[in-house]
Amino acid sequence: MQRKDHTLLSNSLGSHRSLSSFHYGQAGARPKVYVQASLHAEELPGMLAAFHLRALLDQAEAEGRIRGEVILVPVANPIGLAQRIDHKPLGRFELDSSENFNRHYPDLAEAVYDTIKPLMGPDAAANVTAVRKAMGQYLEQWKPDTELQSLRRALLMLSHDADHVIDLHCDCEGVMHFYTEEPCWPQLEPLAHLLQAQAILLARNSGSGPFDECLSGAWWQLAARLANDGIQAPLPQGCNSTTVELRGESDVTHAWAQSDARAVFDFMAHCGTISAASPVQIPAPAAQPTPLAGSETLRTPVPGVVAYIAEVGQTLSTGDLVAEVINPIENTRHPIRAGVPGMFYARVRDRYAHAGAEIGKIAGATAFRTGELLGA
Repeated sequence: MQRKDHTLLSNSLGSHRSLSSFHYGQAGARPKVYVQASLHAEELPGMLAAFHLRALLDQAEAEGRIRGEVILVPVANPIGLAQRIDHKPLGRFELDSSENFNRHYPDLAEAVYDTIKPLMGPDAAANVTAVRKAMGQYLEQWKPDTELQSLRRALLMLSHDADHVIDLHCDCEGVMHFYTEEPCWPQLEPLAHLLQAQAILLARNSGSGPFDECLSGAWWQLAARLANDGIQAPLPQGCNSTTVELRGESDVTHAWAQSDARAVFDFMAHCGTISAASPVQIPAPAAQPTPLAGSETLRTPVPGVVAYIAEVGQTLSTGDLVAEVINPIENTRHPIRAGVPGMFYARVRDRYAHAGAEIGKIAGATAFRTGELLGA
């Protein structure tokens, strides 16, 4: 294993932060798997899972079992990790710009299309290599002018040429759930089942430029642009990325983290990055995929104390009571009911809500939303 520390731009005199990455196997070996944790810095289950994953990788390395390349970034957001106000962590948005740390990544397809267009030929593998090289060249010449942009560039430099990208997050309170783009699902389905994801949400470009879709989205977008320009060149899905939500913010236990780390490690063995004595057994699915556009975000039209009736992990029918919003001044209770049938997979941690606030999410099977599909 090799540790590398990447110095970020300084946003203040006398202060520097760095990003640490841990490298296993030979650079350029295939398949390459990139794993990062806690890009939203207050979401800690992934950080603990990365700790346990590192132990598994260390053992595999000692046994000579690493065939591909693995890059592990256990603390993907040193900027947000240092942000606290009144003893409360604020790791989702950068305080200086108010930007979400998991939004506003560059459009790699747009950035490299003119470069790769004349290079595409009948050899699919050569086309993939050419696209990865063009992405690397674009990122090399990108000159960030803020600490946040330098973090984004550093993460993409490490991950842009990976076959599989696993971005470990969590919700406020939730069950294990799994986001990926539709073209990535066939390749990542084994990981979702190894993790026993209880909700699997698929989209094709959910909007806002999140980290995972910056990487995977570029491939199907480039393939579509080539086809639209009449260029009959095969371009496979060169990167399959996912955001894995490791339950809720308080689900930080060794038992959960060891189980999650083992699932990610077994996926690496399944895809050939790590050699295994026998094929990995993929368990039966805990859920079937549903469209992210079918996910209902529950909101309260009134302010008050939120008393949940439904528990995360509960399968709801349309009209089921999810929560009551209590106004102790007017002595009223406002019911919040499910608008779609499906898995109640996430809810907020805070138990006081302003009018219009989000309080939970249900994974419905029928798409009904359009436009930006991700929350703030």
